[in-house]
Amino acid sequence: MLFSSIPFLYYFLPLVVLIYFLVPRKLKNAVLLLSSLVFYGWGEPKYVFLMVFTIAMFYLCGLLIGRAKKQGWKKFWLTVSAVISVALLAVFKYADFFVSSFNAVTGLSVPLLRLALPIGISFYTFQSLSYTIDVYRGNVPAQKNPIAFGAYVSLFPQLIAGPIVRYADVARELEHRTHSVDDAALGLRRFLVGLAKKIILADSFALLMAQFRQSTEPSVLFYWMYAIAFMLNIYFDFSGYSDMAIGLGRIFGFHFIENFNYPYLSKSVTEFWRRWHMSLGSWFRDYIYIPMGGNRVSKARWIFNILTVWMLTGLWHGAAWNFVLWGLMFAVLLLLEKWIPALQKLPGVLRHVYVLLAVCISFVLFNAESFAQVGSDLAGMFGLSGLPLVSVQTIYCLRSYGLLFVLGVVGATPVVKRAALRVSETKLGTVLEWICMAGLLLVCTAYLVDGSFSPFLYFRF
Repeated sequence: MLFSSIPFLYYFLPLVVLIYFLVPRKLKNAVLLLSSLVFYGWGEPKYVFLMVFTIAMFYLCGLLIGRAKKQGWKKFWLTVSAVISVALLAVFKYADFFVSSFNAVTGLSVPLLRLALPIGISFYTFQSLSYTIDVYRGNVPAQKNPIAFGAYVSLFPQLIAGPIVRYADVARELEHRTHSVDDAALGLRRFLVGLAKKIILADSFALLMAQFRQSTEPSVLFYWMYAIAFMLNIYFDFSGYSDMAIGLGRIFGFHFIENFNYPYLSKSVTEFWRRWHMSLGSWFRDYIYIPMGGNRVSKARWIFNILTVWMLTGLWHGAAWNFVLWGLMFAVLLLLEKWIPALQKLPGVLRHVYVLLAVCISFVLFNAESFAQVGSDLAGMFGLSGLPLVSVQTIYCLRSYGLLFVLGVVGATPVVKRAALRVSETKLGTVLEWICMAGLLLVCTAYLVDGSFSPFLYFRF
């Protein structure tokens, strides 16, 4: 089930909210668990068993780690949870990638499994693994209530595409969260803003990208329009989902961590990754990079750590070599920023342009279906394909989508948020704010009824 769908907005969510606030406090986690399983099973009923297995397995491992008296047994049960996590990802997400790569190298024809990718498996697996690691480290006690733990793993607001919520961040709220009209109103506003980002902006950029791929009159400018459109598409798609998840969490009494902080304002690649998908970056830092030694090792080992973490980051995003190279590209850029301090002494404008260009090129690699397409796209962008600078179709699309690009660029900055805060401080601010929210809901509903929307990009991860 999609957040950006009529069934979710007008049937599932209102019904769940109604039941949730009618039942006594001790049953609220059960309502969240059952509704989350329904939400997940709506799109993939055959993989509900996988979600239930994940809940049961990590719950049991957490209890065994917490009850073990000897460190050796604690480590054993942690290893069991880690091995099962990796096995689930290896089978359902990476098996065909490994087999096809093996076939390409050896010339053999080992058959592929062709298993459908369970939606959100990378997110809820990472969340669950962080729980057993934190119990092992003594950061949190093992959760003894299976209903509360099941609600944490399967919580539908952030189940499909994050942010990656650690158990330590919501442990107290699973047992003792509070609810208020103000929190619910704040959550609803945040949800509607995210919905508008997704439906009005992200999906509109997706239409432009589709027109580009179908174009019979490509040009250098059209290639750049496509690349920039994808930069904005993936930002509004993913940050929009995160806004919706955070907003829904707030309605149910949870305070999820922020996942984006205007990454396109960055003046270094290091800063970009402190602002983009922050929950994933901190997860790899705390559970992979630092345990490997971080930067408190020899220079050679530090380089190895950086390359390994970013290769895994790329592979986490998708089972294909372009994702691996995408991750390694950022590893190289991060290393260069550490080795060449002069980069940080350049004027701010140049550093900003450098980051935007690097990210733009990286996303061309990220979104390509093959290496041949990567080469074709980059050649088209830099005038190496013999294409004209502009074409009739390019001008037509530029006129049609010019306003959308302006809205996208402005929306990727804090300008709109600051303006909204100023309006909210006026006497009529609250009224105007809710009028705008109602307008956004009506416009988004019109888009949905018209059928001009697409699934969240990050569902495939």
